[in-house]
Amino acid sequence: MRHDAAKFYETWPGAMGLAKAKGPEIGKAFGPFFQGLMKDGGEGGLSARHKELIAMAIGVAVRCDACIFTHVEKCLKAGATPKEIMDAAGVAVMMGGGPVYTYTSVVAAALEHFEKAGVPAAV
Repeated sequence: MRHDAAKFYETWPGAMGLAKAKGPEIGKAFGPFFQGLMKDGGEGGLSARHKELIAMAIGVAVRCDACIFTHVEKCLKAGATPKEIMDAAGVAVMMGGGPVYTYTSVVAAALEHFEKAGVPAAV
């Protein structure tokens, strides 16, 4: 199984642009929900970093390449470390077993893509 992170990150904006053009009502409904939910939860709520780690782990659990690639990027931007990202992927594997384990290769490919691009990892 080969997951081409560079190709994904290169083509994803265009693919989503086409989806938004063909079904603008979907983006208009989903966008505000996503943006409102995924921000820091304030006092006592989950941080954006934790929410992104959860979203990425769910992407692994449901075996969604696009979910994994997009949320690994958002995890890094929210300050998650590669170790935290792989730990969250590990929780998904623990819950989903062998078929889910194979999708940790997508997480690893995404992390390698950003490492090669010189995106600094959080410490």
